[in-house]
Amino acid sequence: MLEKARRRATIIDVGRHAGVSAKTVSRVLNGEPHVSPAVQQRVRDAAASLHYHPNMLARALVRQRSMLLGLVYENPSASYVVELQRGMLTRLADTPYRLVVFPIASIIERSGEVAGLLRSAGLDGVVLAPPAADDLRILNDLASAGIACARIGPSRAIELAPSNIVDDITAAREIATHVIELGHRTIGIIKGHASHAASEARTMGYSQAFYAAGLPMRLDLVEQGDFTRESGHAAAERLLARAEAPTAILAQNDDMAVGALLAARERGLTVPDDLTLVGFDDSEISRICWPPLTTVRQPVFEMAREATDMVIAQLEDRPPLLRHDHPHDLLIRASTAAPPRS
Repeated sequence: MLEKARRRATIIDVGRHAGVSAKTVSRVLNGEPHVSPAVQQRVRDAAASLHYHPNMLARALVRQRSMLLGLVYENPSASYVVELQRGMLTRLADTPYRLVVFPIASIIERSGEVAGLLRSAGLDGVVLAPPAADDLRILNDLASAGIACARIGPSRAIELAPSNIVDDITAAREIATHVIELGHRTIGIIKGHASHAASEARTMGYSQAFYAAGLPMRLDLVEQGDFTRESGHAAAERLLARAEAPTAILAQNDDMAVGALLAARERGLTVPDDLTLVGFDDSEISRICWPPLTTVRQPVFEMAREATDMVIAQLEDRPPLLRHDHPHDLLIRASTAAPPRS
């Protein structure tokens, strides 16, 4: 009995259990056509009953592929990274492909190494998250190495590779306009990492909202962050320590907004009665903090899922969708209100 428990089921065992040939089992598990639905179901039931799982190494050898797809990211926001991985894993479910993640501390410093790193890992394809999605060196190196790729949130050279796009400028303009229409005139800004094109796009959106309202965007109320909660906390401390402290803060992601929320509480301020605060992304932390954050939802999960499909299409010699423009939503929650009368 112990020996039987140790032995892994084979494709031959599945075939015998289902009453079909091993070749038919292989065709079903590989998603090949011309197998009746009834036979497909018998094979899947037999595989589940025997706890059979295909040998990924054997599949890779037969197909002369690793069946590995990578995710390259730098963004330190844990909730953002989780959404990226969830989107990719959802698309990879019931496929022979597997996910390998490549967190890189500084894309701008290591862009010349990325393609070599992915090639040495034997990847078939890769999804690039910001700022790698905008790095022309990486894109050109991947093309030279023959590694299929797709991009999330790029803002330049869209024609170089399949891309998933959200209009950061319009989204940032909408959330800044919401704050201005509440009556705020002294408004602080916490920018994201300088190497991320999204940070500049969101700053541009804010500036458009200020211009449309006839307000200056005061540079003395703009602080640099790096998309982490800690940087948002430090930036908010500097803003709130000013003689003319802002009545509202626009943070360029939810993690920095939560850091600002903590800094406000430490100074005895209440959000939104004393300070209006907004984020960006609609990450989980924006929904579970108190008060929940007014923010912009960008569909990170959907973008990652679509980018994965774009890579798989290239590997299966299907024409990929070259550009997918994703919608955004302004989500008004309890962290915004009119400025205090004083």
